[in-house]
Amino acid sequence: MADPMQVEVVSADQVVWSGTSTNVIAKTTDGEIGILPGHAPVLAVLQPSAVVIFGEDGRSRQVVAVDGGFVSVSQGRVSILSEYAQLADEVSVSQAEHELAEAQQRLDSGDGSDDDRKHVQRATAQLRAAQKRQ
Repeated sequence: MADPMQVEVVSADQVVWSGTSTNVIAKTTDGEIGILPGHAPVLAVLQPSAVVIFGEDGRSRQVVAVDGGFVSVSQGRVSILSEYAQLADEVSVSQAEHELAEAQQRLDSGDGSDDDRKHVQRATAQLRAAQKRQ
């Protein structure tokens, strides 16, 4: 088996998660991508979603909500770069559902501003991550 990859999830203001992994699954604008050790270099645009990072043992995993951004793979390193990223362990399904309902209500009753759309994307990503964590 190939050496594990170094993975880093970075938001606008902090490193959200850093460690080694044997598999990363992320949703890009072209569909889901699975990244294994030895993967060819790639740069892709992320969709608001949940990124799943499997530990070296292949069973443990981290789930991270991202509101878009980029995934970069090069020389055994995977970088997930997103303006917003949050570990699913920090979000409950009920909290995420509530946040999404509020965000959607604001979007529906407002002027459709970019901030309102971004809030819906973040809340959707939180909900997907919280659901995948279960």
